[in-house]
Amino acid sequence: MLKPNIEKILNEQIEKEGYSSNLYLAMGTWAEANGLPGVAQWLYAQSEEERMHMLKFIGYIAERGGHAIIPAFKKPPVEYADIYKLFDEVLKHEQYITESINDIVGLTLDEKDFSTNNWIQWFVTEQIEEEASVSGIIDKLNLMGKGNNNLYMFDRDIMSLRSIDSSGQ
Repeated sequence: MLKPNIEKILNEQIEKEGYSSNLYLAMGTWAEANGLPGVAQWLYAQSEEERMHMLKFIGYIAERGGHAIIPAFKKPPVEYADIYKLFDEVLKHEQYITESINDIVGLTLDEKDFSTNNWIQWFVTEQIEEEASVSGIIDKLNLMGKGNNNLYMFDRDIMSLRSIDSSGQ
């Protein structure tokens, strides 16, 4: 059985994961509208991954005898100055989610909820991978420089960056 404070913070994370999914979906539509179908595909895949994270939280709360609450999600931004600013926002958002996961870890230790602490460790590892992946993309964008000269190749290759980062190679 989940302690009330643990159930509350896990339900708050449902909202954050759902918002993340919508944020990346909105970013993907921006990329697609701006002639970057590869970036859009990468962002749509990220959106789906965040939705799966949300479902993991819902499932865990139910498994532990709690009640998952599905909130309304605020509308994400729909315009970005350029691809560089977009990925800066992705990194900031992933850092925010990492902080949120760390808050859950801290509460599980305070509440001596070692089962939830063990379960949440998957997300700790996931956030390390997410931040590293986005940082790698930003590094590649910075290598290209601020001009649009190489955006075609970057857009074409971004999904291969995702598969390399996801496999740990």
